[in-house]
Amino acid sequence: MSARYYMACVDVEGRDCLVVGGGRVALEKADGLLACGAHVTIVAPEICDELRGRPVSIVLRRFVDGDVDGRLLVIAATSDREVNRTVSSAAAGRATLCNVADDPELCSFILPAVVRRDPILVGVSTGGASPALAQRLRDDVADLVSPRHAELARQLHALRPSVKRALPTYEARRDYFARLVAEALA
Repeated sequence: MSARYYMACVDVEGRDCLVVGGGRVALEKADGLLACGAHVTIVAPEICDELRGRPVSIVLRRFVDGDVDGRLLVIAATSDREVNRTVSSAAAGRATLCNVADDPELCSFILPAVVRRDPILVGVSTGGASPALAQRLRDDVADLVSPRHAELARQLHALRPSVKRALPTYEARRDYFARLVAEALA
């Protein structure tokens, strides 16, 4: 049985993150981090042309353990399992979160397939069992989340400060917002 994962959304804005690898998978991972405002460093002996055009720091050499120092998280995205294992081990030794693309055994976190309708974010995971199934489920969920939902989320967010002042308990606020959502989506 695979690991049981605790789902969380991580704020990477302005935080240093490392991607090890220079190919298409590294590009995909870097783009995901950049979209959330992370400061991304790429370490690889060679990188694809698309990465050169991204606002990332590029270090053209092989990974060394010290590359992990000071990073919020690390993603290993190479085609070399030994390099990926070295990255995973270096991250574990520094208590740094590490994802190894397509190798959940080496990960301390995995990345779900994501539907993003700002500010709504829905992640689908199969616990690393099948990225293809997670992507299919994500596509099915994407059909359910509309711009109407995103607008409602923005409106509810704007209400939060005044509702927090007016309703002192978590339970009262929860019930109030549940009623608003039920009415808006009826």
